Amino acid sequence: MRSDLADEVLPLIRSSGDLHRYRAANEHGSQMHEAVDILEEAVGVEDASVVHDVCQRALMSSLRIIMRADDSSGIIGDACQRLIALHPVTATAAKVPVARLVAWMIKFQFDEECDFFTLDPVAYAPVLREAGIARYRAELARRQSDLAGCAQARDGYSHERFVLEHNARRLAVLDRDVEAIIATHARDGSVSAWALETAEAFVEIADVERAIDWARRAALMPPEHQAVRAGRLWRDLLAEHHPGEVLPSSLELFERWPTQSTAAQVHAAAGDRWPGLQQQVVGRLMGRPWEAVAFLLRQLADVDSAWQVAHEHADLMGAGLWGELADARGLSHPDEAVPVLVRLADDELRETGARYYRVAANLLVRARRFAVAAGQGDDFDAVIRELREVHRRRPRLQQEFDRAGLAR
Repeated sequence: MRSDLADEVLPLIRSSGDLHRYRAANEHGSQMHEAVDILEEAVGVEDASVVHDVCQRALMSSLRIIMRADDSSGIIGDACQRLIALHPVTATAAKVPVARLVAWMIKFQFDEECDFFTLDPVAYAPVLREAGIARYRAELARRQSDLAGCAQARDGYSHERFVLEHNARRLAVLDRDVEAIIATHARDGSVSAWALETAEAFVEIADVERAIDWARRAALMPPEHQAVRAGRLWRDLLAEHHPGEVLPSSLELFERWPTQSTAAQVHAAAGDRWPGLQQQVVGRLMGRPWEAVAFLLRQLADVDSAWQVAHEHADLMGAGLWGELADARGLSHPDEAVPVLVRLADDELRETGARYYRVAANLLVRARRFAVAAGQGDDFDAVIRELREVHRRRPRLQQEFDRAGLAR
């Protein structure tokens, strides 16, 4: 049994360096994850009280770190979240006294300078038990009462209100209270993300039918990007509990949100019924032809049809999709892929800067591969030399072309 757990973990968490620099913050974030790894491995092996003490100290140190770091990548925040998830585990193993734990939970969420994080009372329920949860509710009620008397917090954004609402949602789940779950998660039922949160809460308490109902509501409600995410939960729940409803639900979602993603779900669910649905699905996608091209290319591997649709609606195709399509077309018709890739490179060269030049060089390397396959390698090299001449006053472009091995 190690007696130096703190000495092993805490130096990996703490730092006196300048973490406002992105690279330094990322490197330190990696160290923090190493520290969490050590703590997780210590659970159930080392003295439970020691592990909990080190976990809590590491967590509080992490808050001080993230407050002065450039955590654009999220690596430090992820380490903090891992410690937050570990804390109730270590508290339960250490049998932390309820009064002390509740006081810490309230202080962590309401009174720390770093207010980026919340805690989950559901995770603490095994150690708090009924009496501890009651004490925790009483403390929340006191904070709620204090908030009610504050006009600024009542009328505008308030961290305290955010924390109270979060806890109300989690306690509704802990209580398995259907009405409270709907009231706290769905709010007025007007936003897909809220309906999805409601479905996820019902999943958590194993209320499958209500989860399916709320996932369906969320999937058919705008905005589209949130609805499509909800659609995945709806489909997964049906696949597990009502497999016969997967295809009808996939079709309903596709008709509401006709994208390559929802079309792919129909294709996957249809099985041997797909031939009878293909015309309907592809026809519906033609209202957004770039989605039709992506579906034909990526899901059906029908390069010929994708190529035809793309050329019929050329102005609506993005550069990335054109490049992907040209690479696929080049495998069977290399001569047809070359001009598309050259055009994409020309588009990149309308801008200046190393990033654009590298993209253009990559496109031209791919184009040359197809030109050689089509027996047009020499002609293509002449095109490259002409491009070099046109852009002779761009030395960085010449360097990127050289690095790519393009003709001089």
